[in-house]
Amino acid sequence: MPGATGASAPSTSGAAQPAANRPSAPLKRRVGVLLAIAVTVLTLDIVSKAIVVAKLAPPKQIRLLGGFLTLLESRNPGAAFSLGTGLTALYSVIAITVIVVILRTSRRIRSLPWAITLGLLLGGATGNLMDRIFRYPGPFRGWVVDWIEVPHWPVFNLADSAIVCGGILAVLLSARGIRLDGRRD
Repeated sequence: MPGATGASAPSTSGAAQPAANRPSAPLKRRVGVLLAIAVTVLTLDIVSKAIVVAKLAPPKQIRLLGGFLTLLESRNPGAAFSLGTGLTALYSVIAITVIVVILRTSRRIRSLPWAITLGLLLGGATGNLMDRIFRYPGPFRGWVVDWIEVPHWPVFNLADSAIVCGGILAVLLSARGIRLDGRRD
């Protein structure tokens, strides 16, 4: 009789095994995390810029941490470091493209670190795009409100910070071989 020795045969059906031990267990989709982070970044960016525009009109500034950190209102028609100030419409198109690519990619997200990364990028790109659409001098030519200044660095905002952090995380995840589906190369 098979199995009469008292040893039980290992289960091959996967149903008796915990999900983590199954070789091809589907990982949970992380779209909700991605969108929650993007909405949080976008909300913080919009609210912070509204406060800055209302309370820190030039030449008003607030110096903190012994002058290491300065809060001030600055308008930037270009990209980082005020590069390409005449290319504002192109930056709007780039931001729209980034947003569309992230949203299309989001259906494949099963990695929590990638959901966080793409949420930061999506929220940051959307925050700066809102300025380019709705601020002076007009739609898709608007100047981004920057308000955080540290020594030896251009003035930036929360959307910029989210984009930089998301970019760094993307490089680290890629270097570690972590794919969007949560598996490793």
